[in-house]
Amino acid sequence: MAFKADSGDDVLAEINVVPLVDVILVVLIIFMVTAPMIMKPSINVNLPKAASGEATTPSKLNITISSDGKLNLDGKPVEDQDVQSTALEEVKKNPDIQAIIAADKDVPHGRVVSVLDIVKGAGVKKFAISIDKK
Repeated sequence: MAFKADSGDDVLAEINVVPLVDVILVVLIIFMVTAPMIMKPSINVNLPKAASGEATTPSKLNITISSDGKLNLDGKPVEDQDVQSTALEEVKKNPDIQAIIAADKDVPHGRVVSVLDIVKGAGVKKFAISIDKK
């Protein structure tokens, strides 16, 4: 943009996009910082810690067992038979579906096994147990 000394009456018809880009970048940074806090599951489960573990693919069968033994399926409180019926429906849609089970570290082993039995009884062949990395 050149400066002309004799054009005092001309109207500036250009839009300065630099402030707009600055604002958009600040908003992008804010979203990047706050996104992990927003995406945290609403059910607070104290997962057991392990040194080994692999990343799992997202699934439609995310089962959480709270410390008092109650089940949540995708963040909604459910009963055992609801987990079984949902698993049956998902197996019909996708026979290779994987169930992801996140159990509090204070949950008795028998409760986790009973949930695994429900899921496997519905036809799910793959499952993963969520952990926290050490």
